[in-house]
This record gives sequence, structure tokens and C-alpha cells, in this order.
Amino acid sequence: MATSRFTRYLESRKNIAGSACGLVGLVLTFTGAAGPYWPVVVAGLYGAGALIAPPERPAPPDFPDPSAQLDELRGDFEKLRGYLTEIELSVTAAARLRELTELLTALLDRGWVAELLTHDPESVHVLSRIVRRDLPEAVDSFVRTRWWTRMTPGTESPELHLERQLGLLKKDAERLAAGLRESEARRQESHTRYLEDRG
Repeated sequence: MATSRFTRYLESRKNIAGSACGLVGLVLTFTGAAGPYWPVVVAGLYGAGALIAPPERPAPPDFPDPSAQLDELRGDFEKLRGYLTEIELSVTAAARLRELTELLTALLDRGWVAELLTHDPESVHVLSRIVRRDLPEAVDSFVRTRWWTRMTPGTESPELHLERQLGLLKKDAERLAAGLRESEARRQESHTRYLEDRG
């Protein structure tokens, strides 16, 4: 531990700047300008150089590549689709779920949409939230509530809640798709203006 700290100091900017100033002190000593106080001059210049050196800049954190995040999300979505095939749904809920999963499949496609998503971390977050939390939670809640409803008939149908939740999730996904579409349109307009200005 102490050795690595010492090694880090030897490679630090403070030591390099101090050593450079200390060398100036040695040059002054050899030319006779430092006189008999040359050790104080060399040490003082080393200390001054170490003090004026810029502080060490810590390395920025190494975050995962956005395309790797999308690959993980695709894998999670495939797991989710496997889970969803095992759930018995009403015709309406099944239709809403199919519409939502088709939209999510299109958004997670490896084409130009993925390219847009890699530049928009907020959209990746929304998509991740739908796939990893909101949709599985809605379906799981439906499965558990449906079991209790069978034991206590006459309460509000869990299918209706699931259909509403799926509709709201689809709206979220549609807003996400519309935002990506607008982003692509703005990029195209910007490129058109660039070509017009160049011409």
C-alpha cells in the first residue's frame, strides 16, 4: 500500500514539476549563483514546483457502452417475452399486450433506431423501465390479483386494470418512438441546411 502510494507520487505532476524546478536549482548551483546555500535553493525550488503544479486529475469513470446496454436490454426483453407467453390473458388484454410487444420489438431493433437510442440515454432509460419494471410488474400483479379475485367474486376485474396499464405503457412507448422520429427529422433538416449553406 505504502509502496504504491510512493510510486504514484513519483509519477505525479507535483513530483515532475518539483523535480524540474529542482534541476533549475542544480543548474544555478553549478553556475555558482546559488552560493553556499545551494541545498536550500534546490529544496526550495523543488517545493515551489510541487506547490504550483496542477492537481492530479482523476480518470473519468468508465461507463458501459450504450450499445452494450441495449444488448443487455434486448436479452432481458427476450426473457420477458418468454415469461409473457405463459400468462393466460383475455382477448382484449392479449391484443393490447401484442401491440405493446410489437412496438417494443421495433424500438429494440438493431437498425437505425438503435443508433438513435445510443445518443439518447433518457430514451434508453424509459425503454429499460418499461421492459424491466413496469410491464413485468403489471402482468405479475394481474396474475396475483386474479387468483384472489377467484376467491372473492364481485370485485373489480383485474383484466380491466391490466388492459388500462398496458394501454398506458403503449402510450409511453409511442411517445418514445415519436421523440426518436422527431430527433431523426431534426437531424435530417440540419443536414439539409448544412448542404444548402455549403452550396
